[in-house]
Amino acid sequence: MDTLLKLEEVGQFLLAILLFTQLDYAWWVFPACLLLPDISMLGYAVNPSVGAVAYNIVHHKFTALLVLAIGLIFHIPVLSLAGIILFGHSAMDRIFGYGLKYGDDFKHTHLGWIGKKK
Repeated sequence: MDTLLKLEEVGQFLLAILLFTQLDYAWWVFPACLLLPDISMLGYAVNPSVGAVAYNIVHHKFTALLVLAIGLIFHIPVLSLAGIILFGHSAMDRIFGYGLKYGDDFKHTHLGWIGKKK
């Protein structure tokens, strides 16, 4: 099942690349922006609960699709780009086992514990 779920995320990441090609940006913008959503981890400087909320809002695929939809509906290319980046980044994170966070510890995700088992 783990392989099947990872393949689904690979498909979603490839979809993000395909959607990006439909925008009027240079190719290098996609890889240059791909890690920007991880700025949300700064919430962990406050505490794990705040960090988890900030991280989860930015890494939730509904957020990505909402931003993308607003960008497309209102013809705001930078929002379309942001939605695609958020979507692709979230898929990429899940490929590598980084899921949405619980409020107790950064390593506690909806996909299980990252790293050593607790």
